[in-house]
Amino acid sequence: MSDAELGGVIKRLENFEPFKMMQVKILELTPDWRSIKLLLPLSGASINHQGTMFGGFMASLSDPVAALSCGKLFPEYAAWTRKLTIDFLRAGTTDLVLHFDFPSELEPIIAKELEEKGRSTPTFTYAYYLKDGTLCAEVNCSVAIRPQGYMKK
Repeated sequence: MSDAELGGVIKRLENFEPFKMMQVKILELTPDWRSIKLLLPLSGASINHQGTMFGGFMASLSDPVAALSCGKLFPEYAAWTRKLTIDFLRAGTTDLVLHFDFPSELEPIIAKELEEKGRSTPTFTYAYYLKDGTLCAEVNCSVAIRPQGYMKK
């Protein structure tokens, strides 16, 4: 993927309506989508009654990240979030950075499961960090990777 193509992808993601509403900025996106850093600003819309980041904003932003990465790495399959949990360790008192890295050791395991079973449901761990780099929240996300058009019966 060229720099221009990557720039277009970044612009489309930032203009994706839910991201745009949350004022998300793409800080880092590798062409293969294995590493993603997103800025979630603490704003009038995202602040809760305690004056910190509303957990719903954090959940909404973290929801599609692992599935988007899986969809890019396994384009012949559909990928979506099956389960998402967030452990809120500290109050989100500043802008937050969501940092996702696709574990390289997981890719061949997923590929093998897809080849043998036609499906995979890997779990990813990623996190939110405060502006100073302090861990704020840990995200665990299970992604359903299924054949295109799959519908549970």
